[in-house]
Amino acid sequence: MPYAISGGVNLFYESTGSGPAIVFVHEFAGDYRSWESQVRYLSRRFRCVTFNARGYPPSDVPDDIEQYSHAHAVTDIANVMRAANIASAHIVGLSMGGYAALNFAIAHPDKARSVVVTAAGHGSDDREQFLRDCDALAEKILSVGMEEGTADYANGRTRCRLKEKDPRGFDEFLRCFIEHSALGTALTARGFQMRRPTIYELETALRRLTVPALIVAGDDDEPCLAPALFMKRMIPDAQLWIVPHTTHQINLEEPDAFNRAVLDFATDVERRTQG
Repeated sequence: MPYAISGGVNLFYESTGSGPAIVFVHEFAGDYRSWESQVRYLSRRFRCVTFNARGYPPSDVPDDIEQYSHAHAVTDIANVMRAANIASAHIVGLSMGGYAALNFAIAHPDKARSVVVTAAGHGSDDREQFLRDCDALAEKILSVGMEEGTADYANGRTRCRLKEKDPRGFDEFLRCFIEHSALGTALTARGFQMRRPTIYELETALRRLTVPALIVAGDDDEPCLAPALFMKRMIPDAQLWIVPHTTHQINLEEPDAFNRAVLDFATDVERRTQG
């Protein structure tokens, strides 16, 4: 298994295909396996790199909450790229991973050929409820374990369309989710999710961002709609795609449409860069 080292933390990653690189950054309830449909499709033209965030085995699970933050996530992306010998890449992230991808593009515009920010911004509105929910989820996971502790979260209103559209896909997502480390998941919720600034607090940085961006949200993923529109308005070179009849896990709910959108976007960026 290949690993990148990031501040003493071992991060598992995989690399498939050749060509310009795409680095995929998974969501809170996902891992590197969540991107399988994207890797199978996009690795025909691009080098696709997936990895597990800290706290998600087979990556290391630090037991100190100070080892979990959006700043660590940004550094981890950079160190995975370094280990894979990638100077610059298209960065594609979902939810927590979309937030990390966006902050990576802000911090390292020279390393980001483009950024796809998908289903990001949950907790930017109704902040206090979001914080209570994250803390309660972390506490429940630590008390009763992943399977029972995540049941309500995985079946919540922002994930309902996957279960409706693709029951087998939902079952696979759920099996992978409950395999995660309870400690790593709880510390990610409290260290990263609860401490990160809202999308709105990034306004100044977003206005200065020069990296081409594709902002994606499902029209039934209510917590992410206003942040998506805000990012579209703030980022100078941004496109916005609202996916109909879709909730949070857009790459799993609508893999064909998502794959094509990422392919078209990245190909266009490559054309503009070369031109």
